[in-house]
Amino acid sequence: MNVIDHVRDMAAAGLHSNVRIVSSLLLTMSNNNPELFSPAQKYQLLVYHADAIFHDKEYRNAACKYSMALQQKKVLSKTSKVRTSTGGAASNLQAQSLPSEIEVKYKIAECYTILKLDKDAIAVLDGIPSRQRTPKINMMLANLYRKAGQERSAVTSYKEVLRQCPLALDAIIGLLSLSVKGADVASMTIDVIQSIPNLDWLSVWVKAYAFIHAGDNQRAINTICSLEKKSLLRDNVDLLVSLADVYFRAGDTKNAILKFEQAQMLDPYLIKGMDVYGYLMAREGHLEDVEVLGGRLFNISDQHAEPWVISGCHSFYSKRYSRALYLGAKAIQLNSNSVQALLLKGAALRNMGRVQEAIIHFREAMRLAPCRLDCYEGMCLIDCYLASNGIREAMGMANNIYKTLGANAQTLTILATVCLEDPVTQEKAKTLLDKALAQRPDYTKAVVKKAELLSREQKYEEGIALLRNALANQSDCVLHRMLGDFLVAVNDYQEAMDQYSIALSLDPNDQKSLEGMQKMEKEESPTDATVELDGDDMEGSGEDGDLEGSDSEAAQWADQEQWFGMQ
Repeated sequence: MNVIDHVRDMAAAGLHSNVRIVSSLLLTMSNNNPELFSPAQKYQLLVYHADAIFHDKEYRNAACKYSMALQQKKVLSKTSKVRTSTGGAASNLQAQSLPSEIEVKYKIAECYTILKLDKDAIAVLDGIPSRQRTPKINMMLANLYRKAGQERSAVTSYKEVLRQCPLALDAIIGLLSLSVKGADVASMTIDVIQSIPNLDWLSVWVKAYAFIHAGDNQRAINTICSLEKKSLLRDNVDLLVSLADVYFRAGDTKNAILKFEQAQMLDPYLIKGMDVYGYLMAREGHLEDVEVLGGRLFNISDQHAEPWVISGCHSFYSKRYSRALYLGAKAIQLNSNSVQALLLKGAALRNMGRVQEAIIHFREAMRLAPCRLDCYEGMCLIDCYLASNGIREAMGMANNIYKTLGANAQTLTILATVCLEDPVTQEKAKTLLDKALAQRPDYTKAVVKKAELLSREQKYEEGIALLRNALANQSDCVLHRMLGDFLVAVNDYQEAMDQYSIALSLDPNDQKSLEGMQKMEKEESPTDATVELDGDDMEGSGEDGDLEGSDSEAAQWADQEQWFGMQ
């Protein structure tokens, strides 16, 4: 047993720090005396040394050392060709024991991917002949192709993964996300379904994800529910998270939160999907729960985007936009494909007045998730276009969403929102909102927009009836506040005060409800108006002080990572 064998055994045993030290010393010896080790032994040393560096997460250094190993392999290949036939059997045996050249190339591509050098990673993997590509190489290539927008090549690579591994479900999701028909994908798994018992659910699973990526949320919900009810798949965390996400996409916040909570109870260490859950909780005003959730996820892992997004949502809905911006940027560093991180950073930029930068982030989120309507509505892309007077761009985007995803309550409301900005299309907006509410009478965003339209037209009684009907089966801060505004308009001050109180109980930070209540109190107590005005002035001065300190405060975020659960 020679020294190379000892190094190989240490590498196999996971003694990476030991391998790094001894292989470094042996390589220096080899450089000073080229005759000390054979070309094959030096190749082995370089690979083991690179592996140890890779384990230490020094990816640029590791890629360099792996490349040196490949150069050494070329030298080895040349010397093996000129060897005499008498040594052929021994050389073949030795070649079989050497680290795989294909595996070394994969490691180089892995380093480049981590370093976000995707083009270099693709170039390395493209250099491997198709017949020699293992499933993991094809999977990495497929993901890289998809990220680079090379959809046809991505589809080919995903299909090759499925040809070798028909239960590679992430490859199936990849194909469906690239608009490959569900029936075509299912046909690639039919043999394994028929040959292995208890896999009859797989075809239904494929159908469910086909609906998800086609934007058919209701059919996706029905299909996943049918899967989740099967005794063998009941309480599966991945299915519950997918179901919660589809409820979220469909605008059903209540059921989305319910399913996320159910998944979290089954798996307390769950990270996937928790960024969406945190966003929904923050949007609903449960900021204390969001803060607790973020801290708990940081304790599980600070190397995932989700805890940073959750803390960013807490900051955003606490109106601390500079910190939300920092946290969103940190999340994107960890996962550049995190749609929720891109939306968080874009929303923070939008609220800080940096609209053009926000549009860039929203467009990237839209590219990654074209069927997620939250990439377009609310404080996102369409709102940015409207804020920058780009009504034509907003109308084009809204029409495209409507044509692509069909006439559902959400797409109708998005189109109506843009139409409301142009006096010429007010009647069209009203028609669109009526259609949306006919489909989903409880859809909050459509109710809000219809109420805004009725307020413009001063149809207060009609607006009150609309809001009361919407609040019959749900309780929403914005709806209660708007009902309060309408009641003030018809001089029903007592009930208006009650509605503002309910709104503030649901979201204590709702400034508009607070302003409405304070305005009513002033009107009811004119003798106290002067005193209250002085109090308001004092409060305003405090806010100015916060604004003056915001720049210095924002500069400290990067130095306060212990606050976010970092040590």
